[in-house]
Amino acid sequence: MSSDEKPAAAPRSLAEALRARDDASLTALLRSRPDLITPVPADLTQLATRAGTRASVVRALERLDRFALQTAEALAVAGDPATYGELLGLMAGDEGDAAVAAALPRALGTLREQALVWGGDDRLRLVRTARELLAPSAQHPSPTGLGPTVQEATAGMSPGRIQEIVTAAGLPSTHDSVSAVAALTALFTDRKRMAALLATVPDDSLDVLDRLVWGPPYGQVTADPAPRLRLLMDRGLLLPTAPGTVVLPREVALHLRAGRAHRTPEPVPPAVTAAATHRPQIVDATAAGQAYTALATVEELLKDWDEGGPNVLRAGGLSVRDLKRTAVALDVSEPVAAFWLELAYAAGLLASDGDVEERYAATPAHDEWLERPPADRWAHLAGAWLSATRTAGVVGGRDAKDRTLSALGPGLDRSAAPEVRRRVLSLLAALPEGTAPDPESVLARLRWERPLRGPQRDHDHDLRERLARWTLSEAELLGITGRGALSAHGRALLGAPPAAAPARAAEPTGPGDKLPVHHHRADTAAAPGSVPSVAPAPAPAVASAAERAASAAAAARLLAPLLPEPLDHVLLQADLTAVAPGPLRRPLADVLGVLANVESKGGATVYRFTPASVRRALDAGRTAADLHAFLAQHSRTPVPQPLAYLIDDVARRHGHLRVGAASAYVRCDDDALLNEILADKRSAGLRLRRLAPTVLATPADPAALLEGLRAMGYAPAAESAEGDVLIARADSHRTPPRTAPEPVPDGPPVPDATLLSAAVRAIRAGDLASTAPRKATASAAADGDLPRTSSAETLATMQAAVLTGEALWIGYVNAEGTAGQHVIAPIRVEGGFVTAYDHTADEVRTYPLHRITGVAELEPDAG
Repeated sequence: MSSDEKPAAAPRSLAEALRARDDASLTALLRSRPDLITPVPADLTQLATRAGTRASVVRALERLDRFALQTAEALAVAGDPATYGELLGLMAGDEGDAAVAAALPRALGTLREQALVWGGDDRLRLVRTARELLAPSAQHPSPTGLGPTVQEATAGMSPGRIQEIVTAAGLPSTHDSVSAVAALTALFTDRKRMAALLATVPDDSLDVLDRLVWGPPYGQVTADPAPRLRLLMDRGLLLPTAPGTVVLPREVALHLRAGRAHRTPEPVPPAVTAAATHRPQIVDATAAGQAYTALATVEELLKDWDEGGPNVLRAGGLSVRDLKRTAVALDVSEPVAAFWLELAYAAGLLASDGDVEERYAATPAHDEWLERPPADRWAHLAGAWLSATRTAGVVGGRDAKDRTLSALGPGLDRSAAPEVRRRVLSLLAALPEGTAPDPESVLARLRWERPLRGPQRDHDHDLRERLARWTLSEAELLGITGRGALSAHGRALLGAPPAAAPARAAEPTGPGDKLPVHHHRADTAAAPGSVPSVAPAPAPAVASAAERAASAAAAARLLAPLLPEPLDHVLLQADLTAVAPGPLRRPLADVLGVLANVESKGGATVYRFTPASVRRALDAGRTAADLHAFLAQHSRTPVPQPLAYLIDDVARRHGHLRVGAASAYVRCDDDALLNEILADKRSAGLRLRRLAPTVLATPADPAALLEGLRAMGYAPAAESAEGDVLIARADSHRTPPRTAPEPVPDGPPVPDATLLSAAVRAIRAGDLASTAPRKATASAAADGDLPRTSSAETLATMQAAVLTGEALWIGYVNAEGTAGQHVIAPIRVEGGFVTAYDHTADEVRTYPLHRITGVAELEPDAG
């Protein structure tokens, strides 16, 4: 700075402080507090006003880490304004604390970045709303446990009583209450004099102070206090605030605390400790095995619902009975079954069909998903889980109206779920490869990073801890982790770089700088007593669709070699079973799934052939010859004779009876067989009657008739109105095209770089329009109002500005009737329009002259 230049004046308001920021700093503010640009403020004054509103400040405070919040709490009990030295004293105490001193610039930088604190180090100001939320009062005790100051506590006290306290404290009496309170405050803030005063206080009275020193600072007294209390009250060490209530003044408490605002400052996040360590290859193999199981489970779930799943409850969701049936079918517990259901729903593979009798069924996207390679299918499921707000863990709980929360039903969205999932996996990614964390240390770290405040504190803490625990278990179920440690493909899905050997973290370049989460090696590698220069990871930025797709593709590439290679054969056995020694290729698995029933699963899958399963294949359009050829082609062992006989026997009887719609009828060329059916007592419920020698009719519908005859041991076939056999395909029922449920955001979404850049330009331009100096002319309006000029004056001023190239301030009413102001540089005036570069919009625009309410010239140095 040259000798002629004057130092920049200290900002007098938050708006001035924001005006002094560069674009990068404003962008960081808007990114960390996206509610400030919903909608985009007109100028920096409006931005500052919005940043000080209660709702916005509360939201910003709730997203601070523990040490940054402790710093804000200390500023709330400090002077206004406070110096950096005063703040450091409140945080580190009289004896000092190296860890606190090292971490304080980062915490203060975070508060400044989020516009919760403004001003230089010699005049630090906490925004007024934050001070009101954090400062102590009788109705709202401070989180620090400190009470009101001497001045605040004596505000309603009589002058005579104040003089009595001053005299009892050993101070000379004064002529007025203001100077008396100032003298008492000076005594309590003077360490030496205060120590001398307390040295004269008996131990039993000091015990009373010790019980109040860390809060709450209020105590109850009787109308006739005990001598030990009376002594404290006489000397002002306890001050009355209401009848029967006394408070420990803030200055006295700070002296007893050795200057600390908090009992235990927490400048360093707690380390995530290791519970076990495995070889990375073992972790990846275990995770890959579980990923394959996840794919098989989702396929099995949707295969069972191919012909239509359970009905949708009237209030939405799945009934408790249907959830239990699903759990039995999948051989898992009900909470795990709910997880798989919600995962398929979040991935867009499952939805309601929207029919009159609404049921759940697979979507058309499910068929497309089945055609993709296994690794890609897994990446689709894992990506859907990572970003979904629907939370299976709350199934079975109660909503605000005490209604049971059902799987696939409403009320399962928890907007914090994606953030917690990503943060938990990020903490795992920060550990060395193969390291499984101690779950309790993960929870402790999350509590430090988001301590929260307010009446919802306990509820939110409980929810976030449950979300974290569910994340650890669900990641294991999905195969993102193996044996508790993050796998290589899980790391790629997260978008984290490969883990490296622990190394010293890079130093931040200034207050508020943050490091990527994978640099948090200082948590475990720092020497005892050292302070890692690592800031807690902020809320994860919203990844673009391209970034998510790239991460999913990278995860699929890493997982693919670890998945078992699909087989094209089975081993047929003489006991009417087939053994699949591994996963089967899609066409083989589909056909075998129709031809046989799964008897057991595991490393090898055992299928059993039964008359019903063979009939099912024949109903699907296969012939006996097709089945013989299929088994001979895909079996590594000869087709056993009992299996060949079973197929031929069922095929010989299949379709001998034909069922159609009468309501329903049975026709057969063998009238003896129809006589046999009529004579069977089990057919009484079908109410059959003979219409012709080869035809029986019933009032039951065709489906009930088919089921009844099959239960009696026959193999009827359904036919169309034209007499053709109807082929029943397992995948015939699908929902109409459905989209996956959209996540419910936790507040306004984090804006992308393009929106942030445009918002900053718009705010800057609007601020220029509102603060640019105007020439004082008779036609100009009062300061802050739109200019008003006649049409002739407007046209003349515009034409002159075209020649001189000067910028103008105009008032303009748009087509919707909204009035605004702009700073423009006219380029040409013709045909009733002015074409100009609009500094407010940062682009060239054309304005109708009749919509311009007035124009004023700017001062020459306004640009």
